[in-house]
Amino acid sequence: MPYASPQAESKLTTAVTTSTLRKMKAEGEKFITVALYDAPMSAMAQRCGVEVLLVGDSLGMTVLGYDSTVPVTMEQMIYHVEAVRRGNDKSLIMGDMPFMTYATPEQAMINATRIMQAGAHMVKIEGGEWLAPTVKMLGERGIPVCAHLGLTPQSVNKLGGFKIQGRDDKQAETILRDAKLLNEAGADLLVLECVPSELAKRVTEAVSMPVIGIGAGRDTDAQVLVINDILGLTEKPPKFSKNFLIEAGDIPSALNKYAADVKSKVFPADEHSFN
Repeated sequence: MPYASPQAESKLTTAVTTSTLRKMKAEGEKFITVALYDAPMSAMAQRCGVEVLLVGDSLGMTVLGYDSTVPVTMEQMIYHVEAVRRGNDKSLIMGDMPFMTYATPEQAMINATRIMQAGAHMVKIEGGEWLAPTVKMLGERGIPVCAHLGLTPQSVNKLGGFKIQGRDDKQAETILRDAKLLNEAGADLLVLECVPSELAKRVTEAVSMPVIGIGAGRDTDAQVLVINDILGLTEKPPKFSKNFLIEAGDIPSALNKYAADVKSKVFPADEHSFN
């Protein structure tokens, strides 16, 4: 049974699916994504009309106190996916695949199955062209995939830190090419993290799958923020984030304001984006 909430009824009257999100993209309607990790917050997100929930391996840094997402395990991800699923029966729930749990298509199949059985409706994996066969295989076997390009936090040691990606022509063309290849392989969604707004716009227009931006400007099909950033709980918040709790006054109002500002294209503003 889902986590029982005594508060207001959900703004989501039917379950959100990949078809829902593709229809929203086609009609130019923005959708809302929040990264969160527990049942009560998941239930509140449903009441506030949040279409997509990401149970991100960001929990390593926001909940568990690690300095990156690399140490996060499958067991930790499954624990939090199960909690989020118990709190919500309408939003589409994505579960991150932890570091090195999808290095081969066969390994990805085994671990994606575990994430889906924990209650996710989709898995998210980080990487470009090399992941196309994995995306195709998972899709053919009934597992929807959200790809992730740009700043890929699991590769922080290779990237040399949390740095903006795609600022030079070569990087930008690689990201655009990878997005097209993953789209052709059957990816259902794409997260673009910390890339210039102009590049994000090009990618969003070039692929049929909906694109979720974080630090990628306002022209993507959706936005995602971590709940800790929305509520001002991050000690050193990133440039692309905004504390909505200060303006709104309470947690439900903060989530509602975030959703409304994304829908109306007020957020992200120029100060939350990269050129």
